[in-house]
Amino acid sequence: MKFSAPLVSGRLVKRYKRFLADVILDEDGAAITAHCANPGSMLGLKEPGSRVWLSLSDNPNRKLKFSWEVIEADGALVGINTAHPNKLVEEALEAGRIPALSGYQSFRREVKYGKNSRIDILLEGEGGAKTYVEVKNVHLMRQAGLAEFPDSVTARGAKHLVELADMVAEGHRAAMVFLVQRPDCATLSLAADIDPAYAAAFDSARKAGVEAYAIGCDVRLDGIDAVKPVEIAV
Repeated sequence: MKFSAPLVSGRLVKRYKRFLADVILDEDGAAITAHCANPGSMLGLKEPGSRVWLSLSDNPNRKLKFSWEVIEADGALVGINTAHPNKLVEEALEAGRIPALSGYQSFRREVKYGKNSRIDILLEGEGGAKTYVEVKNVHLMRQAGLAEFPDSVTARGAKHLVELADMVAEGHRAAMVFLVQRPDCATLSLAADIDPAYAAAFDSARKAGVEAYAIGCDVRLDGIDAVKPVEIAV
């Protein structure tokens, strides 16, 4: 995934109200407020003074022209925009970078299923075979090399696991794909101390036949690509 235009650098002042971030731009020292497309806690990724990069929209109807895309943390570039994971995973699937989910004829996004939900990606193959793929963004790292999910309580995430298990019970495949938007993690684990209910739901879903995969990203200032497998240790 390529950014449509060069990113703008700055220093983070603060992230607040979940979707807002104040930034001092490097170019002219201007103080601006950027949109932060990330509903999580962003634990470890919101330290004041951190180097950040923003995209600039040319949409005249947008109230906030800047969107926070990348932060430098732990010596690495980390993607924080949760609007990107579905596209990144779809690109990885099309490139065959998740072998267990390859060989499908079509990809559809945001398809209704379950109890008033939408699946992130529906894979469809010969004979009507379907695989329901739920994508989760990951960027929490509290221990070097170990990515963790979630970084805050996610009742919605637990609900999705139940619905994926329901799809397996109906005879379909279902898979969780954890998209690690940082290049410095080789392993992923569940942050059961942050959300024990999600960890329990994940265990139940796995026992019910829901598959789980994780893929790490190459994060650059011109784009982000999901390129390398990450081991799931649970």
